[in-house]
Amino acid sequence: QVQLVESGGGLVQAGGSLRLSCAVSGRTFSSGAMGWFRQAPGKEREFVAGISWSGRMKYYADSVKGRFTISRDNAKNTVALQMNSLKPEDTAVYYCTARATMVVRTTADDWDYWGQGTQVTVSS
Repeated sequence: QVQLVESGGGLVQAGGSLRLSCAVSGRTFSSGAMGWFRQAPGKEREFVAGISWSGRMKYYADSVKGRFTISRDNAKNTVALQMNSLKPEDTAVYYCTARATMVVRTTADDWDYWGQGTQVTVSS
């Protein structure tokens, strides 16, 4: 079984930065893709960013390109999301997720493991 635990959420003013971290335990996850999704109240869970097992391939939603950066450290079993130039529309619960296979997918149903989520609130 895989456990994912997020940290780093909070309240920040528009234009500010936050760094989310996700600690993975329970299995060796270096062979699987990792990602971040978010869900705002009343909205569907949406893809934010994904990273391949090697860390060389990174994918971003258009809404966060140029502002967010995903990274992973397989030796430490962690994945991070650096979020800069935050906007009020970035407010959501952010979820760390993992797949058993190496390919990044943008649909939530294609991911196998999920963290409990961390709240990010951006004030205007």
